[in-house]
Amino acid sequence: MEGRNGQLALHHQGRHRLSDRKLAALTAVHNYHIRRPDGTTAAERFFGCTHETLFSQVLQRMPLPSRPASRRPRPPTQPYLIPLAA
Repeated sequence: MEGRNGQLALHHQGRHRLSDRKLAALTAVHNYHIRRPDGTTAAERFFGCTHETLFSQVLQRMPLPSRPASRRPRPPTQPYLIPLAA
């Protein structure tokens, strides 16, 4: 199967139901990321002008992840056998 409808049909067969969020994400990928052999996307052909790449648009809209928490020191472990002085 080729084209957008063919791709959606395969997704529907494999997962039985696409959520609205998943369908919107697949539509954005189809319109702004997938390129024809001539190098244009569906959005470029529709709007008649070039757009930023999908990756750069996502980077602009997504907040940076927070800094990871610092590691806490481990409490000292007690040995299983305590050495005794003879």
